[in-house]
Amino acid sequence: DHQTILRAWAVKDFAPNCPLYVQILKPENKFHIKFADHVVCEEEFKYAMLALNCICPATSTLITLLVHTSRGHTAPWEAFRQLTGTKQTLNRESQQSPEQWQKMYGRCSGNEVYHINLEESTFFAEYEGKSFTYASFHAHKKFGVCLIGVRKEDNKNILLNPGPRYIMSSTDICFYINITKEENSAFKKQEKHRKNHESKLSYHGASRLPVHSIIASMGTVAIDLQDTGCRSGATLALPAEGGKEGRRPSIAPVLEVADSSSLHTCDLLSDQSEDETTPSDDEASAGLEYAKGYPPYSPYIGSSPTFCHLLHEKVPFCCLRLDKGCQHNYYEDAKAYGFKNKLIIVAAETAGNGLYNFIVPLRAYYRPKKELNPIVLLLDNPPDMHFLDAICWFPMVYYMVGSIDNLDDLLRCGVTFAANMVVVDKESTMSAEEDYMADAKTIVNVQTLFRLFSSLSIITELTHPANMRFMQFRAKDCYSLALSKLEKKEREKGSNLAFMFRLPFAAGRVFSISMLDTLLYQSFVKDYMISITRLLLGLDTTPGSGFLCSMKITEEDLWIRTYARLYQKLCSSTGDIPIGVYRTESQKLTTSESQISISVEEWEDTKDTKEQFSCRGNHRNSTSSDQSDHPLLRRKSMQWARRLSRRAPRHSAKTAEKISQQRMNLYRRSERQELAELVKNRMKHLGLSPAGYDEMNDHQNTLSYILINPSPDTRLELNDIVYLIRPDPLTYVPNAGPSRKDSFCNTVGQDTREETQL
Repeated sequence: DHQTILRAWAVKDFAPNCPLYVQILKPENKFHIKFADHVVCEEEFKYAMLALNCICPATSTLITLLVHTSRGHTAPWEAFRQLTGTKQTLNRESQQSPEQWQKMYGRCSGNEVYHINLEESTFFAEYEGKSFTYASFHAHKKFGVCLIGVRKEDNKNILLNPGPRYIMSSTDICFYINITKEENSAFKKQEKHRKNHESKLSYHGASRLPVHSIIASMGTVAIDLQDTGCRSGATLALPAEGGKEGRRPSIAPVLEVADSSSLHTCDLLSDQSEDETTPSDDEASAGLEYAKGYPPYSPYIGSSPTFCHLLHEKVPFCCLRLDKGCQHNYYEDAKAYGFKNKLIIVAAETAGNGLYNFIVPLRAYYRPKKELNPIVLLLDNPPDMHFLDAICWFPMVYYMVGSIDNLDDLLRCGVTFAANMVVVDKESTMSAEEDYMADAKTIVNVQTLFRLFSSLSIITELTHPANMRFMQFRAKDCYSLALSKLEKKEREKGSNLAFMFRLPFAAGRVFSISMLDTLLYQSFVKDYMISITRLLLGLDTTPGSGFLCSMKITEEDLWIRTYARLYQKLCSSTGDIPIGVYRTESQKLTTSESQISISVEEWEDTKDTKEQFSCRGNHRNSTSSDQSDHPLLRRKSMQWARRLSRRAPRHSAKTAEKISQQRMNLYRRSERQELAELVKNRMKHLGLSPAGYDEMNDHQNTLSYILINPSPDTRLELNDIVYLIRPDPLTYVPNAGPSRKDSFCNTVGQDTREETQL
């Protein structure tokens, strides 16, 4: 950073008018180059991405795909089927793959963020004077583009999803997600041809108008439900039936201009203002009456002020230590605290200033306080006092001195109660003698975690993206081998995202800061990309701008069926704008696993001649041949069990069944059971109850991937996670009067200006 700062000063001194694009590592050095036109601080972006990965899965992959430009070829897209002959630039990655998920994932990865003036746009010009949500929904329904934000002509601040009360103006700059920018699409030519054709026609009633013109002139066409028998969900609730008998219920229309009486809140997509009500007795007894305000202390100069959940009084430093009791409490492990929500554990070498940006997005005011996860910092070195001064005002933030390569430290910090484990790359390993060996220790430690705690969601930062192929490594996994060959082919074709089909990256379980190098390059053409990325990550907050969150599709929500219907439901109820889907599918059994998995019946059917030969041979040869033929079988135990069964008297079928069961147990004792026994024994030795540790779901048999701005007819599936940009609850609250909105807006704007001046 010191050299970068000096170079930036030299350029500014020699050519004061030359635009400067600067990328630095540490956030505390930002104020030295605040004169630069565009600045990317790696640690700020890194920790904010890792934090959002814990509550919005694969946020790092979502941002990485948005800031990359995918090479493409001209091919039709289903979303543009309404316009005959329309061709769009599609991402060419994996288009020849036999895997359906790779085709969908590769196609949607070509989406990027673009901008255009509303009055010059074919996509958005007709929505002048209409609400933002109305414009976003209809533009997606008609053209397949996702309008995510706007900027006033006389204002530098970008507003992500300003909500249904925002009225579109002709001078607004619109920011949208699409496969290609509007200027390069065929819509421009077709729109001109359509207007010339329509101008020659006289009006003869609605029947003579084009269908898409009729749709655009209406508030919206209510989408009828096909299944009227599905039950009312507790989340995306079924709308009430119409007045006429026999008419099927429909989703509420998206209004051209917001009406406060029609804006309601779904239960799952709950209004953030629910926390403003009187707290319950349980919350009062647990001390959950958090305040909302700006953190009184920041560990470095240049951090953006963020409205957060804070404690009324700062916590004494002794109470921040998770594993040490003090005069205020006697807790010495995570379970003793009795947290209602699962933990988020961050394993880092030191508590640098950048780690502050991991905590702030998870304690932002728009996160419901009942959903706040306790944060545990597992640090190799004790934190400095100034860092403790910064975090002592946040609720449920603790630290512990330890390492991830020590099982006892992991158990004490509550790994068995954790929802996510974030492993940050260590600075001391970045300067390895062999370049790609810098990640060796991190990869091996994460592999150990993966084997010991298979249900734990582990998010890892690596120095080199090429090393992600070793994450959750299995030597005889033919599926990963096939993906490796696909990666080589994509690299040979010139793809700058050749690693995107690696399962850890697609699932958002691995991240490298070098993936964001293109963010600085893109800002040369799109000067708004850094601002939009910071808003999405919660690094910056602008009054009236929305925030990134997610919702999960449950069985009660499947009545919505398609992405287009979900778009309408969200826009008409809560004002949320969906931008993508995170999908998890069960992975088929690989060839290697099917070869290794040999059943007991097959073992019992082994020929007697082979058994006799193996018994007559010398012990060493027989043992080595057995291990080479069947590496997962315990041959000695099976031979002993077989001999025991032959010698035992065969008087009853019950005895034979019991012996057979014993043989099965000996045979099926797996490595997973041995690891579970090891962990439970260590927990008992440390005085911890092993009840919190059980063999939960295994991530090895699932694959996850992102669909950015999928086509409107994409079917929703169970457990899909939808990325949403939700309106700012301080400026837009469903069922709230204008007086409250105005008071909140004025207060926040005034506080932000004062903080900026300070």
